Amino acid sequence: MTHHASGTFDITGWDEVASDEKPGATVARVRISKAFTGDLNGTSATEILTVTTSAGPAAYVGIEHVEGTLGGRTGTFVLQHSAGGDDGKPWMRWEIVATSGTGELAGLRGEGQITITDDGHHYTLDYDLS
Repeated sequence: MTHHASGTFDITGWDEVASDEKPGATVARVRISKAFTGDLNGTSATEILTVTTSAGPAAYVGIEHVEGTLGGRTGTFVLQHSAGGDDGKPWMRWEIVATSGTGELAGLRGEGQITITDDGHHYTLDYDLS
């Protein structure tokens, strides 16, 4: 049975670890901390690689380790991020890394999206628990 989770998150920490500026683009490695509310309540630590061009942020990939409660079940899991933009419209997707769930979230699988609006960062996650 597929479940749907939604809510918001705040970025509570942003630490640029390294960057490499070349003609046309800068690639940076960043550590991010987040706090989630909604159907997912918890915190996370994320490592991302970003690409910035003269037009602004262009893409990123990353791995996020989440600890918290999802749909009333407690544990940890890992999200794999991919993001980019097309004509100024960003897209941000994530997928739960298979076999990464622990505790009551063991067997967790799914995928979701991040959207940014004037009132903050929002997430959706469609998931199954085996």
